[in-house]
Amino acid sequence: AQVVYVAVPVESENQSGNTTETVTENARAPELTRGEVARIATFNIKVFGETKMSKPAVVDVLVDTVLRYDLVAIQEIKDIDQTVPYDFLDAINNQSQTEWAMMLSPRSGLQEDDRSSQEQYAFYYNTAVFEAIGNGSLYNDSEHDSFQREPFQGRFALLDLEGNQTMFDLSLITVHTKPAAAVEEINAMGVVASTYLEQHPDEEDLVILGDLNADCTYASEQDLSNSALAGGNYTWLVGNDVDTTVSQSACAYDRILTNGDLSGRLTSNWGVDMVFDSADVSDHYPVWFDILR
Repeated sequence: AQVVYVAVPVESENQSGNTTETVTENARAPELTRGEVARIATFNIKVFGETKMSKPAVVDVLVDTVLRYDLVAIQEIKDIDQTVPYDFLDAINNQSQTEWAMMLSPRSGLQEDDRSSQEQYAFYYNTAVFEAIGNGSLYNDSEHDSFQREPFQGRFALLDLEGNQTMFDLSLITVHTKPAAAVEEINAMGVVASTYLEQHPDEEDLVILGDLNADCTYASEQDLSNSALAGGNYTWLVGNDVDTTVSQSACAYDRILTNGDLSGRLTSNWGVDMVFDSADVSDHYPVWFDILR
């Protein structure tokens, strides 16, 4: 099967109007103002625990980064006390002009053989743009134990510029795959997605996003072409030639996939925001895409 990609990442402009480095192609999408779109990102914040949260300069960069978007899926929260996600939300709201909220997962890695690698996921979102539907849930992986860290599933309604319902909602499934088992876990994401849609027959719009470790030594282009997420059922927004890592390596570990055009709201605007260069912040850059409001 062939992996289907879309083209045209564009230069990113944050809310203050500052242009920062973003992966680009020669083609350009139709220009849309920031207010005409909702921007959704995925961001692996490496070992996001109390140590990192205790560094004000690092937290400032993380907050500024998150505020570039309207909804962000965060991976690799590592805090046994589970206070860091709430402290980070407070830090976001201390800097944001609008209120942000959080949909937080339980600690993933529930099976006995996975408990040494437990992490939490979180969806942070601007409440002026999105409204949570329910509390989210971890995928039930108890039968097959396909994942080191179970994917987290959340559903959100999109609001218009006046804060009213648009009658559009979408579901997000985020995952941080085990590098050594990336291909197997990527394949298993096909089951996760189909199961979710079967359990939510009123949902038509689905996004898979996260640190899939979907490149370099962990997953080849051939592996992805043969995966359960290839063949045209899903559109891969981030191609294999993109670098989502801060280090000298050039690997497209972080990916975003959709199961269609999201009811006509998917734009061709996406990018990798290289807004910091310190591994103290993370070893991954955030990756984002836009949908029409």
